[in-house]
Amino acid sequence: MYRFKVRGRVQGVSFRAFTAGEAERLGLQGWVANGRDGTVVGAAQGAPEALDALHQALHRGPPAARVDDVHWQAADALDISEAGFAIRPDVAG
Repeated sequence: MYRFKVRGRVQGVSFRAFTAGEAERLGLQGWVANGRDGTVVGAAQGAPEALDALHQALHRGPPAARVDDVHWQAADALDISEAGFAIRPDVAG
């Protein structure tokens, strides 16, 4: 289980939709949201190989994005109540 925070030009470029699409394709469960500080934040859980692939995808992002940094941190328990991978409204970032 991991939490992530992506910095760069990541809002207004379909980064959340990109992340959710990649996560669903990989069979992960979790969520993604815009942080109020201009970041994209989220949480993911699933198979280690799938999590690794999502981590790599976050470094790429969609074509219009510019990723400056990805903070990827293991977490003990995640706030994941949705089935699948959800796009949530903005959260404190």
